[in-house]
Amino acid sequence: MSIRHGLLALLERGQMYGYQLRAAFEESTGSTWPLNIGQVYTTLSRLERDGLVRALPEIGSGQRPYEITDAGRADLALWFATPLSRADRPRDELAIKLALALTTPGVDVRTVVQTQRTATMRTLQELTRLKYTSDQPEDLSWRLVLDAMVFQAEAEVRWLDHCEASLVRHRPPTPGPTDLPHGVVDRSDEEVRR
Repeated sequence: MSIRHGLLALLERGQMYGYQLRAAFEESTGSTWPLNIGQVYTTLSRLERDGLVRALPEIGSGQRPYEITDAGRADLALWFATPLSRADRPRDELAIKLALALTTPGVDVRTVVQTQRTATMRTLQELTRLKYTSDQPEDLSWRLVLDAMVFQAEAEVRWLDHCEASLVRHRPPTPGPTDLPHGVVDRSDEEVRR
C-alpha cells in the first residue's frame, strides 16, 4: 500500500490534519506499519501539489486540516479498482539475502535459514496472539491486516522449509579439468603419476 493512497482513503472519511492522519493510519493497520510524521507531511505536500488534496485554513490549535478533492477521489477510486501485481511490490529481501548467501564464501546458508525460521516463528506466534486479543466488530480492518501477516509468515516458513530441503539435496559441482579458466592447465594428474 502506498502512503499516498492510505492518506487519501483516510481523508475520504473527512477533514484531518497530519497528526490525526498518522494516528488513523496506524489504527487502521493495527500499528503494523509505523508512519513517521515527516512522511505524512511530505506526502500531503505532494498530494496538494498534484491537486489531490486541499489545505484548509488553520484551526485554533495551529493545525492545518486537509480535505480530499474530486481529483483525489478519482485517483483513490482508480487505486481501489486496480489489482496489485507482484511487480508493484517491493523486492523480497529475504530471497535476495539467501541467493547471495549461497554465492558468498564463508557463509553458512543453513544457519541463515535456521535463524530466519526461528525469527519468523516468533513473529507468527506473536501475530496469532494479537489476532485473538480482540474480536470486536470495529476491529475487522485490524484483524484482516493481521490475517495477511499471519498468512505471509506461514508462507515464509514453508518457503524456508523448501530452501532447507533444497540445500540438503544440492551438491555443488566439483571443479574438473574442463571447469578451469581458459589457459590454466591442471597438473594434479602429473603429480599423482610421479
